[in-house]
Amino acid sequence: MTSEQVLARLKKLANPKNVEGMARYGINPKNTLGVSVPTLRSIAKEAGRDHGLAAELWKSGYHEARIIAPLVDEPARVTEKQMERWVRDIDSWDICDQCCNNLFRKTEFAHAKAQEWTSRDEEFVRRAGFVMMAVLAVHDKAAPDSRFARYLTVIRRGATDERSLVKKAVNWALRQIGKRNLTLNRKAIEAAEKMATLDSKAARWIAADALRELRSEKVQERLRSRAAKR
Repeated sequence: MTSEQVLARLKKLANPKNVEGMARYGINPKNTLGVSVPTLRSIAKEAGRDHGLAAELWKSGYHEARIIAPLVDEPARVTEKQMERWVRDIDSWDICDQCCNNLFRKTEFAHAKAQEWTSRDEEFVRRAGFVMMAVLAVHDKAAPDSRFARYLTVIRRGATDERSLVKKAVNWALRQIGKRNLTLNRKAIEAAEKMATLDSKAARWIAADALRELRSEKVQERLRSRAAKR
């Protein structure tokens, strides 16, 4: 499937009313066609893995094309330069999250970029760093606890960022690390308790929300059960 064919299909499926609804959820309506994510996934599956196609779709600038791009790209062929170029282009939280979860976390640069991007000031770049920590906590089963324990220090530092899209990503990262196992759960709770004492509305919100989940009986029981099976 060529990029022209993909774009033609997307334009045929365009739904302006959906774009209005997406905008209400904070999704940038610029160059957005209003095609649902399940439909985009279906198109990506039909197209198959194609690094060149991914590059062309991303370059098109269309919102939906930039969600399909990470779905069809080939992680082994993704370069650090490409990741930097794409992350600077991101202008909507959903594209950020889709790129991190469907492509960036699968590359050899994943952990390095998670650390690096959280130190950058650009809103979507910083969000991408914390989203990477969240999705790596879920999917990178081989990574040692020590790596995620170090991320907690970065998370505490990022907790004072009052920008909504950043603080929600910080919260996501903290909760996912804390649900990885009992050891990291304890460390994440300690980190959240320290955040709760900071003179920052964002930090206090992140801490309260994370502690509510991480201390819950549901999470504790799941982690105890998982530990017992090892």
